[in-house]
Amino acid sequence: MLLIHPPLAKGCEPPAGITRLAGALRGNDLDCTLWDANLEAQLFLLRQQQQPVDTWSKRAWKNIASNLEKLRLPELYTNKDRYQRAVIDVNRALSQSICRPGITISLANYQDEAFSPLRSDDLFRAAEEYQSNLFFPFFQSRLPKLLEKAEGEWIGISLNYLSQALPTFALIGFLKSNYPHFSLVLGGGLITSWLRSPSWENPFAGLIDCLVAGPGEETLLGLLGKRKSSDRDYSQPDFSELPLQDYLAPGLILPYSASTGCYWNRCSFCPEKAEGNPYRQLPAEQVMADLTALVSTTQPKLIHFLDNAVSPALMKRLTLQPPGPAWYGFARVSSELCSLDFCRKLRHSGCVMLKLGIESGSQQVLTAMDKGIDLQMVKQALTALATAGIATYVYLLFGTPEESIDEARQTLDFTIRHADAITFLNLAIFNLPRNSPENKDLERSNFSPADLALYSDFHHPRGWNRKAVRTFLTNEFKQHPAIRPILHRDPPFFTSNHAPFFG
Repeated sequence: MLLIHPPLAKGCEPPAGITRLAGALRGNDLDCTLWDANLEAQLFLLRQQQQPVDTWSKRAWKNIASNLEKLRLPELYTNKDRYQRAVIDVNRALSQSICRPGITISLANYQDEAFSPLRSDDLFRAAEEYQSNLFFPFFQSRLPKLLEKAEGEWIGISLNYLSQALPTFALIGFLKSNYPHFSLVLGGGLITSWLRSPSWENPFAGLIDCLVAGPGEETLLGLLGKRKSSDRDYSQPDFSELPLQDYLAPGLILPYSASTGCYWNRCSFCPEKAEGNPYRQLPAEQVMADLTALVSTTQPKLIHFLDNAVSPALMKRLTLQPPGPAWYGFARVSSELCSLDFCRKLRHSGCVMLKLGIESGSQQVLTAMDKGIDLQMVKQALTALATAGIATYVYLLFGTPEESIDEARQTLDFTIRHADAITFLNLAIFNLPRNSPENKDLERSNFSPADLALYSDFHHPRGWNRKAVRTFLTNEFKQHPAIRPILHRDPPFFTSNHAPFFG
């Protein structure tokens, strides 16, 4: 079976989805081949001969091989200015690798004005017109060799982000036209969100043979004639065959999930809750056994925990049994993180950065959202983490139904007061999940007329509309002298994936 991670997403670490599936298949004596088409496609475009016209593009193309190599070396990350120039020049070269109007490509995104990834008709058209897709020459050059050695009748594709949707359906069109004897199974985060919508009606019948919501191990085993008998059949992820030395990072970043879903699962308007994703956690003993084996075989520079929130229990276990390399991930603000002693133990275990979904500096908003935290706790945690030497990547959310400009300014004030303890900031504008149970209290309208849209627009009960939020963020929040340096610290394009190397 061929398992594919399609373009386009950040190419700084291996894909977690297909490596987890590979572990399950190979652990049950089933052969499979892994293909990170995302990384390979970007490198393919950056190897094409170009005739740049402007000075910037000429410099970017002249230095492309050198800059790619620098991004894989630790020395570049000791100088933020040289790092930024290298990343921006690589991105410039990638963005100039196309000569088709309406297409925008970067190290983190792909868009085509002629197609919407939220319209099933456009995705069908992308499949039908696959030869016009930017990645068609790449698919045409690589797939024949891969499929020569592919055993079985199935090809699996992991579709997680909207930026992957159009290239994925072009790939599907290519496969259906040239290799119709293969059946296609499609899963991943984006597919899960679509399938778990109460209004879902499959528009892809006849094009895709099987769609999978949530973890796909059991489904794939069933398609290949093996049934998972119990949780004891679990197999650790398998990264063999992937080009681990080619990712755009100063050493391997090892992605690992100790759980799926969210152990809190109570926040208002949370997509995990809206989609009904259950919380499942691996036993701590299994996590530590996995990490020991994976660290031994892959020699990572950094471990990236992909959990919605690393549980306090797992953090405590990591302090007792450090995995070896540095590590980072999302965490909920908890009583444990308010303890300087515990944070120092975390740092000793290798924790270099925690991503914290604080969302608001207004206690009223946090309470209304059922975040389960208070601002005093947030203050203590930020102080303890900073004192222990652990970087923080703080996520703030503006425009929620409970917020007005008054509460937004409370968030601004809170951020200013604690700026010294905040290493990085992510500022987001609230999107209303279509399936959120809280929708009944809001007057909604379509955020997009597209049939696959995940969010709805709504009339803000306090008049705090998206345009007003953007104006506040641009003219007030981002301009404050205590906040500007934090925002400028964020690594371009790779953001939180590279941030641990600068924390």
